[in-house]
Amino acid sequence: MKRTVIGFGEDLWSYLVLLGNKVDVGENVSFNGVPFVEVNKKGNCTIGDGCTFNSKMFYNPIGRNQRCQIVVGENAVLTIGNTVGVSSSAIICYDSITIGNNVKIGGNTVIYDSDFHSLDFLKRRTAHTDLAETKPVIIGDDVFIGAHVTILKGVHIGPRAVVAAGSVITKDIPAEEIWGGNPGRKIR
Repeated sequence: MKRTVIGFGEDLWSYLVLLGNKVDVGENVSFNGVPFVEVNKKGNCTIGDGCTFNSKMFYNPIGRNQRCQIVVGENAVLTIGNTVGVSSSAIICYDSITIGNNVKIGGNTVIYDSDFHSLDFLKRRTAHTDLAETKPVIIGDDVFIGAHVTILKGVHIGPRAVVAAGSVITKDIPAEEIWGGNPGRKIR
């Protein structure tokens, strides 16, 4: 009974966090723990039907537990498809990130469409010139992303691809391929 009451409270609090950030949330979205969500008033975030978010400290048995983090910047668009599972991961969107349907995102994974800072050391010296390059990220349907993966800006991952745990993905992955390593490369 206690677990049911706590779960209901977490779902309610999570929906309030999403509503406060003007996130368009589909039906039957569930939360285990409350995610950190920050959507710029000029940004757009959509979460499809049947998504699940494991966002509770000390819940995920794989370690490095943290709340799920969703950040959407000014004029950025984050679209999460239907029946996507996200576990203790961060999705940081300053341009465009599209995640297809039936995608599984392993614990402690990070998805970035930005460098966050200029690669030019002179531009990094002051805040008004320290502008990061951004490029859209697209993750196709039925993709499986293992734990502790980093997906960087401009990457397109084709449908039904698999990304091995601990990988750093800097290049496009064609459909139905298995990639792993740092930097990521085709395994099979």
